[in-house]
Amino acid sequence: MSAAAGAVRVAIERLPVVDIAAWRGGDPAARRAVAAKVFAACRDVGFLYIAGHGIPAATIDSAFAAARAFFALPEAEKLAVHYELGGRRRGYLPLLAESSDPAAKGDLKEAFDLGYDAPGRPPWPGIEGDAIRNLWPDRPAGFRQAVAGYFAAGRALAVEVFAMLAHGLGLGDDWFAGKVDKPVATMRLLHYPSQPVPSSTEVLGIGAHCDYECLTILAQDTIGGLQVRGFDGGWIAAPPIPGTFVVNVGEMLARWSGGRLIATEHRVVNTSGRDRLSIPLFFATNPDVMIHPIGAEGSASMEPPIQAGRYLAQRLDEVYG
Repeated sequence: MSAAAGAVRVAIERLPVVDIAAWRGGDPAARRAVAAKVFAACRDVGFLYIAGHGIPAATIDSAFAAARAFFALPEAEKLAVHYELGGRRRGYLPLLAESSDPAAKGDLKEAFDLGYDAPGRPPWPGIEGDAIRNLWPDRPAGFRQAVAGYFAAGRALAVEVFAMLAHGLGLGDDWFAGKVDKPVATMRLLHYPSQPVPSSTEVLGIGAHCDYECLTILAQDTIGGLQVRGFDGGWIAAPPIPGTFVVNVGEMLARWSGGRLIATEHRVVNTSGRDRLSIPLFFATNPDVMIHPIGAEGSASMEPPIQAGRYLAQRLDEVYG
């Protein structure tokens, strides 16, 4: 597979592939081995592919089919669920509505956002409120069922990854459980039109950035275009691998881990000549959790504690305005 434009052609091993199927088994040694591999990838690279995740292909395919059908609708129908109607956090975002890289002119993508309405959780100040609600289009048929079904499966996988990382951090496997059971979790359906090979970075599918939350679970179609910043400053292509998700660490978790886990910059450049679809799930934590370095509370060398809600609201406002 050829690398996306501007990316360095590298061996795929630069982004580790970890099969997590044994995590669900009863063999403690096998579970420890899986957790160690996931933790090492998040510590050393900030990105990995996860295989053996247990999410049925039909669940993933249905979500992609729903996304493809939605983005093919006339613009007027998509604008009927414009994100302004969803409190600027949920709904449809047209092309160039966001700029992930402040130095760029805007992201060459359109999106549909939906969030997790955790039962019994009050709104997250600065992120959610009375005006924040999921918006569901009238068409295509079956859209809500397909998208919500995939969303639920992705959330369950994120919770499993948290348990693996807790193990790697020397904590009990359930250390994060009560801190991520009512999180802000946002899923995006993303459509990237093909673009010419860029002569500059003024307009990209998504400009260079790190994700703000704790974890991102990304499903890609077959087109490719994701690039990850290498340690030498160059860009490494992260092509689709059938049966896997791309998982990466966000800034919130990097801060929470005291820098033991890293958030790595990435971008999307779609020069394939075909439209690209992807579905990322951005998974944060519960609103009232204080983000401070795990196991290093009170250390003068660490960033000061901050409530998760306040931190994430600040970071999202830089994009949504």
